[in-house]
Amino acid sequence: MNKDDRHVFMLKKLEKDQKVLVIDLANLLDVTPETVRRDLAELEMNEKLSRIHGGAVPFVTTHKEMVYEKKMSLHKEEKKKIAKRAAELIQDGDTIAVDVGSTAVHIADMIENVQGLTVVTNSLSAAGRFNLAIEEKRMTGQVIMLPGVTNPYQASVKGTYTVEFLRRFNFNLAFISCGGVTKDAVYDFDMDESLVSEAMIQNSQEAILLTDSSKLNKKSLFQICPISNLMKIICDEEKPKDWYENGYEWLTVEDAVPSV
Repeated sequence: MNKDDRHVFMLKKLEKDQKVLVIDLANLLDVTPETVRRDLAELEMNEKLSRIHGGAVPFVTTHKEMVYEKKMSLHKEEKKKIAKRAAELIQDGDTIAVDVGSTAVHIADMIENVQGLTVVTNSLSAAGRFNLAIEEKRMTGQVIMLPGVTNPYQASVKGTYTVEFLRRFNFNLAFISCGGVTKDAVYDFDMDESLVSEAMIQNSQEAILLTDSSKLNKKSLFQICPISNLMKIICDEEKPKDWYENGYEWLTVEDAVPSV
């Protein structure tokens, strides 16, 4: 089967199953996984599909943000692993910022035995989950919900009041999400929410980007910051080989401390 025929087969299977895996396609087509990955990369460049860890899903445009509940359902296991790695960086007495990302919201679920933590967030969902962590005695401390205008589609608040209030804080860590990230910069879909994330970064001692591999080498509408403004990036895959060093540390979920 030549490349064009493989592409037709992959797209038909994707249309039917709504998700395809590299290993399954390699077996069905009797080719190497590397060949399948190259085919998927080419199809993604032509906006026929969107790659995820280990496979692909139907194409998702980077110019329009999905509603929050749909975002939460995508790459869920990868996001939880990334959040667990992020939670391991939090220490007793820290003040942390958490933005509205569908990965960052899971940090609260992974918190264990943290004392005196202050959480500042513009995510309604994250605030609820950190409050639950306090109720379940997995942490002590307080949760500060930022003021602003609610965005019901993203379960968040944003706007001038949000950014101005953020300027009053000094964070040990800021956990930031994105709509896309390249070797040069970090991007988001919403202008106001990107300004909130930018303010969190500017007021933190250590800014940490949480991103699953589907967002690598993707751009969305607004730039949050140059990638050099970050101290760490946590991802479910290794750093792309063509990304040069830019002062940040790349952490993968395999670096996570094993659960006891």
